[in-house]
Amino acid sequence: MERRKTVLIIEDEKDISRILRDYLTKNNYEAAVAGNGADGLQMMEMLQPDFIILDIMLPDMDGIDVCREIRKRNNIPILILSARGSDTDKVLGLGFGADDYMTKPFSLSELLARINAHFRRYESMPVQPPQQQDPDILQLGSLVIDKKAYKVTLEGKEISLSAKEFQMLHHLASHKNQVFSKSQLLDAIWGYTSHGDENTVTVYIRRLREKIESDPSKPSYLKTVWGVGYKFSQD
Repeated sequence: MERRKTVLIIEDEKDISRILRDYLTKNNYEAAVAGNGADGLQMMEMLQPDFIILDIMLPDMDGIDVCREIRKRNNIPILILSARGSDTDKVLGLGFGADDYMTKPFSLSELLARINAHFRRYESMPVQPPQQQDPDILQLGSLVIDKKAYKVTLEGKEISLSAKEFQMLHHLASHKNQVFSKSQLLDAIWGYTSHGDENTVTVYIRRLREKIESDPSKPSYLKTVWGVGYKFSQD
């Protein structure tokens, strides 16, 4: 029998956390709740969850600080919940390693769809037996992308990427010189377009450039095609 995936909910509003826990449990997830940031970090170490739902407004720590602490330790996917809906909050959340963002009030069915979409995309990456020339390893000059290991190296040095950062880079690099619009990238990486915020794509492209480009303002790999979208190329 397949193990039920665990979702850790870090949320101080008891009504919201109870509703989330009950809804996820009914939809075949194990759900655990932490009422503050410190407890959330401790439970993360104990439970090793598969997914984290994180509120920004916590009583003891700012959710952004909790997100940053989580990212120091592992690449568990994080979806941020916030009563604040400004672009600044979204950029901050995504900039410190969150994989997704929803503003309160939110739809439970949409939240579930986003969680399910993440796991579908993660699990759809097939693991193949080792071969002399592994098709799951993209060698792009000094940049190497290993799909099976979720690992990226640049000039022999490993680059730390979140799951969504890796998926976006791999998707673009697997379709070299093909231009993708923001909505196409939202659909390919997050699995939804109807409620997705295209600014999310902009944030992720910027974060990837900061990590793999020698000069992010003059990218060699992740190029902007003005008025259309983005593509991966090599200078």
